[in-house]
Amino acid sequence: MQRPVILASTSRYRRELMLRLRLPFDVHAPDVDETPLDGEPPRALAERLALEKARAVARQFPEAVVIGSDQVADLAGEPLGKPGDHARATAQLRRMRGQTLIFQTAVAVVCLASGFEQRDLAPVRVVFRELSDAAIERYLLAEQPYDCAGSAKSEGLGIALLESIDSDDPTALVGLPLIRTARMLRAAGVDLL
Repeated sequence: MQRPVILASTSRYRRELMLRLRLPFDVHAPDVDETPLDGEPPRALAERLALEKARAVARQFPEAVVIGSDQVADLAGEPLGKPGDHARATAQLRRMRGQTLIFQTAVAVVCLASGFEQRDLAPVRVVFRELSDAAIERYLLAEQPYDCAGSAKSEGLGIALLESIDSDDPTALVGLPLIRTARMLRAAGVDLL
């Protein structure tokens, strides 16, 4: 009998990505403080939070295979979080125009009952176009990406903000690297096909 699978997330984007795997799963919100530690690099922050989220939900459901994920936009070593509102999103996109960012997307899979624990990082290199203030304003009014790290939705109109994307796991930019997730689920004993 296959263990239940749980996505430890409140993100609708991660939930939508998980649906692509056509695997039955539940969703539970992890109770994790996402505040960066002093001097914590974006990559380390994403990896730590992905693992903490998976562990937090796994403690509630020790027989389940739990997936945790986190994404941090990395602008020259500085973490950019979810803007939360229009003013912060405007400021973020102004700083990002013409810049290369690394979206550090981490995933962790944990099953306490079997002792399984793995994590991985899927960095995505994104080059933003030189954006006018008017273009930024039009984009934000159209898509309102205030709940997205880096203030842009590549799966939507945000793709028009970009010059290029470089990744070996394209879903990582949306928030859950499915290639790595599927690999870890198989290693944890979850049949996908």
